[in-house]
Amino acid sequence: MTDFNTTITTPLVPSAASALIGDPAQFGRVGEDGTVYVRTPNGEKAVGSYPGKSAEEALAYFVRKFEALASEVALLAARIRSGAMVPSDAHVAVNKLRHHVTELNGVGDLAALAAAVEQIPVLVEDHRGAYEAKKAADNEAKATQRAQVLVEKEKLVAEAESLADSQSWKTTGDRLKTLLDEWKVAPRLDKKTDADLWKRFSASRNKFDKHRRTHFASLDAQQSKVSEQKIALVTEAQTLASSTDWVATARRFKALMDLWKASGRGKKADDAKLWARFKESQDQFFAAKNADLKKRGDVMSANLAKREALILEIEALLPFTNIEETRKVFRDLARSWERIGMTQREKRGVLEARFQAVEKEIKSAEELHWRKSDPAAKARAADVVRQLTEAVDSYEKSSSKAVANGNEKKAKEARESADARRVWLAEAEKALAEFAN
Repeated sequence: MTDFNTTITTPLVPSAASALIGDPAQFGRVGEDGTVYVRTPNGEKAVGSYPGKSAEEALAYFVRKFEALASEVALLAARIRSGAMVPSDAHVAVNKLRHHVTELNGVGDLAALAAAVEQIPVLVEDHRGAYEAKKAADNEAKATQRAQVLVEKEKLVAEAESLADSQSWKTTGDRLKTLLDEWKVAPRLDKKTDADLWKRFSASRNKFDKHRRTHFASLDAQQSKVSEQKIALVTEAQTLASSTDWVATARRFKALMDLWKASGRGKKADDAKLWARFKESQDQFFAAKNADLKKRGDVMSANLAKREALILEIEALLPFTNIEETRKVFRDLARSWERIGMTQREKRGVLEARFQAVEKEIKSAEELHWRKSDPAAKARAADVVRQLTEAVDSYEKSSSKAVANGNEKKAKEARESADARRVWLAEAEKALAEFAN
């Protein structure tokens, strides 16, 4: 076969994709003896032969080997750009590709292909951020998916656990079967989490199944036991029917009702009779309780009217001028206020706030009166006035003496000190005047 033109009409840029640009066959020829050669910057190199094939087929075979390796380079670069490849794995792959390019027996632009391989480490660094972003996104997606699966499985387990004590045998049995089918198709979590959740799920199913088998195996005995329990509840209800401890007994009746519901079903005829006796006792108690509440409501309404009238008298004490007289009257009214019985809590709160406002005003006035009549405080105020008066006299004398000595600077300083203390003295005298005589 004749030689191919060695001139490269489309220059190959150093990238994996550009290594495939143009016809790689431009870089090879087939000798007369069937040997296939590849042209390199260092000269021709024999790459092998393809016995029994034409020169075109032999050359095409070695071109395909080149293209296959160039595709690997392009694929590696594409994976790196997409952020889908671990940088450390990329470096390992580059080392392998270097070896493959060196050892390649193929026809194509080997120099461009080798250069493309050497550009990949740079590409790795350029796209490290893309890899990290994709890795973070993948991790987040996995975490989100795991969290969602975990939530769904925990919901299955929680519902199974909530059904474990159910006595709706048919409905609950069908629902647990549906939950099991949903569990089977749900994605798996890590081994330990799945095992722990399955243990809880399975335990709930087993608990329900055991109860169901026990129920149907000993239904008559269970019904007798239920009747015994309900007889005990009826007996207690009858003893509570005449109780006047309204709050505690009402709470106990609620507990008895919960126990009644939880005890299950006995024989239909017995259940109806026992329920009638239980309800009769319950109705007797709550009828008496409601009657008492109505009576107490009337009393509280009357007390409310008393408080509303009394608070007007209390508020009328403000404003006042004689603290002693006001305090005495308020004390008498406060005793009357305390003697009034129960009032609706929500309405009494507003009245109490008004009462406390008057009380606070009187206490504040008492405290102020005490402060103004406190002998010790008055003595301290008088002492301050005395000290400031003496200071003013002292500075005035110093000023006069300095003037006599011709020291105007010292005289001015003394006058300024005296003026400053006169201001303080005026404030001190004002404070002293506020004390009661």
